[in-house]
Amino acid sequence: MTVWKTSRRNFLAHKGRMALSAVAVLLSVAFVCGTLVFTDTMNTTFDKLFAATSADVTVSPKAAADADDFPENGKPEALPASVVAEIAGVDGVRKAEGAVVSMAVTLVDSHDKNLGSDTGAPTIAGNWTDNDLRSMEITSGHAPRGPTEAMIDADTAEKHHLKLGDEVRTISVTGDIRARISGIAAFTVTNPGAAVVYLDTATAQRKLLGASDVFSHISVTAGPGVSDAELKKSVAAALGDPAAYKLQTQKEAAASNKDSMGSFLDVMKYAMLGFAGIAFLVGIFLIVNTFSMLVAQRTREIGLMRAIGSSRKQVNRSVLVEAVLLGVVGSVLGVAAGIGLAVGLMKLMGAIGMELSTRDLTIAWTTPAIGLALGIVVTVLAAYVPARRAGKVSPMAALRDAGTPADTRSGWIRAVLGLVLTGAGAAALWATTRADEASEGSLYLGLGVVLTLIGFIVIGPLLAGGVVRVLGLVVLRLFGPVGRLAERNALRNPRRTGATGAALMIGLALVACLSVVGSSMVASATDELDKSVGTDFIVQSNTGQLIVPQAAEAIKKVPGIEHVTDYKVLAAKLTNPDGSTVDEHVTAADPTYPQDLRRTTEAGDLAKAYGENAMSVGSDYAALHKIEAGDEITVAFKAGGTAKLKVAAITSDDTTVDQGAMYINTTTAERYVPADRMPTNMIMFATAQDGKEKEAYAALKSELAAYPQYKVQNQADFKEDLKDQVGQLLNIVYGLLALAIVVAVLGVVNTLALSVVERTREIGLMRAIGLSRRQLRRMIRLESVVIALFGALLGLGLGMGWGTSAQKLLALEGLGVLEIPWPTIITVFVASAFVGLFAALVPAFRAGRMNVLNAIATDG
Repeated sequence: MTVWKTSRRNFLAHKGRMALSAVAVLLSVAFVCGTLVFTDTMNTTFDKLFAATSADVTVSPKAAADADDFPENGKPEALPASVVAEIAGVDGVRKAEGAVVSMAVTLVDSHDKNLGSDTGAPTIAGNWTDNDLRSMEITSGHAPRGPTEAMIDADTAEKHHLKLGDEVRTISVTGDIRARISGIAAFTVTNPGAAVVYLDTATAQRKLLGASDVFSHISVTAGPGVSDAELKKSVAAALGDPAAYKLQTQKEAAASNKDSMGSFLDVMKYAMLGFAGIAFLVGIFLIVNTFSMLVAQRTREIGLMRAIGSSRKQVNRSVLVEAVLLGVVGSVLGVAAGIGLAVGLMKLMGAIGMELSTRDLTIAWTTPAIGLALGIVVTVLAAYVPARRAGKVSPMAALRDAGTPADTRSGWIRAVLGLVLTGAGAAALWATTRADEASEGSLYLGLGVVLTLIGFIVIGPLLAGGVVRVLGLVVLRLFGPVGRLAERNALRNPRRTGATGAALMIGLALVACLSVVGSSMVASATDELDKSVGTDFIVQSNTGQLIVPQAAEAIKKVPGIEHVTDYKVLAAKLTNPDGSTVDEHVTAADPTYPQDLRRTTEAGDLAKAYGENAMSVGSDYAALHKIEAGDEITVAFKAGGTAKLKVAAITSDDTTVDQGAMYINTTTAERYVPADRMPTNMIMFATAQDGKEKEAYAALKSELAAYPQYKVQNQADFKEDLKDQVGQLLNIVYGLLALAIVVAVLGVVNTLALSVVERTREIGLMRAIGLSRRQLRRMIRLESVVIALFGALLGLGLGMGWGTSAQKLLALEGLGVLEIPWPTIITVFVASAFVGLFAALVPAFRAGRMNVLNAIATDG
């Protein structure tokens, strides 16, 4: 009980000094809990949506089980309409409805503006059935009654200011469907952002499936007292051919849909938790520094406790109890802040098009439990070393105010250990650059990153002595005696300076590493494009959709174009000369494609691969299956027949463009794949006539204005788009890393604030002998700047080493150009100085306000 009272008294006595440490715990716990609540809410949203939209039993073609959202020919797999009547007569079936659903569509308004989501959510077209009443209700107008009417969802109508009578156009592979809005239907569950358009059944069959007597699936409703499992069994028995159909109960269909979303949600969840972990790691340094300084400032008090009978264990326990109090306060506040963060993320997602309702806010009991456990455990672990150090203080040394024992031997051990770890990490990074396989190199890279990071943290105090002196010569000596005082203050406790700088080092190391990798990826891809791409224009979808035939025809009619190249991808099963059979994708392209993309040929003649019954394979595939030019491969097209194709060329896979692609002529594909099963173009290439590049570019854009889902790019556009995509990804990562950097800044603030308290008497004496308030504040600001620059130098140097090693792995995948983004590196370094100035504002202000006489009279 005495330990508890002492700890509580000390905690409350230093509550101002604990505040920033509590904020670090709060931010880290908030990020973890916010991530868990946000992803759990997304799971709940999709669970409700999938459960509401799934019938008691759904019957679909067996082939649809393996089909992508965007089928190769743009038309979903279908089953005969006659199956509806067959199922309707089964015992236990109350109702069977034929349904049409396609996500290979684009919805535009009368001004050719894309009405689909910008967040990757699909645009869904289909017919209106009673099963849709499970998840939607018509709020105005009526369902479509003919080919000139369409109904859209309320979210899309509200977002794009559409009303009854407005014209919309649904673009599919079989043609454009122009209709006026006859009704608006609202989701009764949360719509995560999909745009939905309903057509009448006949139009949906004809325009989305390509035939009037088929459906994409059948929704079956159970009769009274019939379970979904029983219904599925009865329907399966009636259909008789299990190889032709796929049957799912409501739970199975919902689970299947959820699985398709699961990987995306898991990646997002664990990525965000990873950044939260980085923030926790940085927070550890803050907490260690806080408790180390608090213990040092209470040396005499600890001595008195030992003199009156307190054991080392009790002193140790007293400090750890304070850590528990700090962890509990920070964690409880962090859990509450995490829920608020999750709501904020939901609002942000809503602003960019993914609707998530707070009605689905999901707070599992595990979320606060995890937040509290993490916050408390991390805080106690961080405080353990200072607590153990406090317990080692002997009563007589403490009463003499000798402070915590300085163990020279442990300092040497630390230095040697740090050098060994750093050297081992550097060796692993060097091994990364010499690896022949990416998988092997990845292991070396991971080991090198971990060892060098730990090594730099351990060796931080040793590095602080040298680096701060160099920075002092370059930066601080310009400020005369005040600058020298700031340098000595930073060097007074190298362990503290090293720990404070290391907190900032971690975040900036990751920033530098990712900047190097991102810049190298862009530079490598740009260099590869310059060497490989010979076409003038590239046409592809913004959303991964295939190019509909009417858009392809429009491209081929553009004046000033010398040639247009089709590029289709077909799923196939390949039987190789070594007897192995593998599932692969084969690229069907026109003979002009080698002009559009220059590929290095290792064997054979690529031009002959576009001949009759011929193909090419990539060098990696050829090496794996021991294929040589002239060998024969049996190709069984998923959408058609089987061909025996001669390997006319083996292309080098030392590239980033079309790496591993296998080429055949489009006419070869047409010989074995029926016209109605032939895939549409994934991408198209166009080359202008000499001197007409500018006119052809403008004409292409004008011709495709009616199809906003596609973008026309020349090579400059393509490079800029690639740069923007990498830049956007890096900006997201930098935004997440900002949390760790904020926590690091709090560490600098806390270190300075406690340092000012620790040096109260010294500051009073300096003021008494003539140091002005302005000079005092400048001294503290300069001390903060040099600590921040120390952390920045370590972080940027370490990060560039990681990034350079990572680029060597990318070189194995064809990204062979190393580019150091010096403008970014220099900007971050300079910004670190401003971070130091910002962190010193409050400590410097408080130091300047000290009463000189009171400060001199202070015991500490």
